[in-house]
Amino acid sequence: MRLVGMSDLQARSAYQPTIQHQGNRWIAYIGHHGGTDDVPAPVNPLTGKAESNGTSIVDVTDPTNPKFLRHIPGLPGKYEDGGAQMVRVCEGKTLPKGDRAAVYMLRTFGSQAHEIWNVADPTNPLLLTRIDGLQDTHKSWWECDTGIAFLVSGAPGWRTRRMTQVYDLSDPAHPVKIRDFGLPGQEPGATGAVPTEVHGPISTGPKGNRVYFGYGTNKGGVMQIVDREKLLNGPKEPTPDNLRAPEISRMLMSSWNGAHTTFPMLQMPIAEFAKDKDGSKRDIVMIVDEAILNECLEARQMVWFADVSIENRPMMISNYTVSEASGAFCQRGGRFGAHSSNESMASVFYEKMAFISFFNAGVRALDVRDPYHPKEVGYFIPAITAATDKRCVKVAGKDRCRVAIQTNNVETDDRGYIYIVDRANTGLHILELTGEARQAAGLK
Repeated sequence: MRLVGMSDLQARSAYQPTIQHQGNRWIAYIGHHGGTDDVPAPVNPLTGKAESNGTSIVDVTDPTNPKFLRHIPGLPGKYEDGGAQMVRVCEGKTLPKGDRAAVYMLRTFGSQAHEIWNVADPTNPLLLTRIDGLQDTHKSWWECDTGIAFLVSGAPGWRTRRMTQVYDLSDPAHPVKIRDFGLPGQEPGATGAVPTEVHGPISTGPKGNRVYFGYGTNKGGVMQIVDREKLLNGPKEPTPDNLRAPEISRMLMSSWNGAHTTFPMLQMPIAEFAKDKDGSKRDIVMIVDEAILNECLEARQMVWFADVSIENRPMMISNYTVSEASGAFCQRGGRFGAHSSNESMASVFYEKMAFISFFNAGVRALDVRDPYHPKEVGYFIPAITAATDKRCVKVAGKDRCRVAIQTNNVETDDRGYIYIVDRANTGLHILELTGEARQAAGLK
């Protein structure tokens, strides 16, 4: 993998990048965590003012020369208590009831709300509406062709930190709530043990009629397969029976591993099975855990591949991790382990290459054409800069701190560029594949 260009993102801790082809431009929308103890509100050079971390808007039309256009402040606060981590974008012309001239950005506001902005002019974003009264909002999914949104929230009365609120955002200025959803035992009024909280869903829309939910982050993971039509149109009251009704199956993971991202790769042709009467194509879900603790103070968080072709009997078939010895990553400082994958289903990479953020091990390019034997074919670890923040662990009751890269999330665009952002304030890096990895992706 080769570095094409970068932006320092004003030294803000970054979470989710989303890349939008907007007219004749390519625009990156990047969600941020809250500020740090040392710098709770970095100065925005465009305004000369200290601003709470929120959403950065960067023109990446020329990936060798990204241009920072605008920063929209988020909720004041540090780390997970502030910022605007999550961002999704849909064009008005694709939404059933959208303004065709608008481009809509859905973002979290700290952990308290979801907001929708019109970013048709990325230099002059306009707030349209807010869904508030929540807590622990996080990694949502928005179908741009239908407007259905699966909003990860913490709703009043629910027994879990995060669950899912399903909304119709086909007219983004006028959100319509459809229902609340979660695992039985999380709903208001339930008793007993509380199942692990949701981290994020990915929907295949009305054509695929499936939503893949990931629960847990670094422990007690659950991958849940849900019938989308039954979820949207079934009984809405959050009773145990109604919450179970749309579920097709679930796969329980180890107490050592979670399910941060559940990325479907459906009807994949498997070369080895090409002559078999049955099963020459397989439905695969790539499950990515999230490392939480610094310096390997937990079980290894990895990438797992599940065959869900027989939906009521999902089966784990392979896994991937970076070799710790290849970079002495447990001693580098910060987190080491998987976090997330790219989520674009554009044909340029879909079912051929997957890109996994691995914190201090950077980003890893996997050839997934044979998901039974995923193969690393490239990687990139950004260089530490003056802005890169420290990460600490307690040793004999005192902080031991090391400055470390923390590649956090990753996304791709239809042109074949890969975008990674850093949790430790190092910024945005735009990459491209070279050599064997480029050939595996079918790029010229």
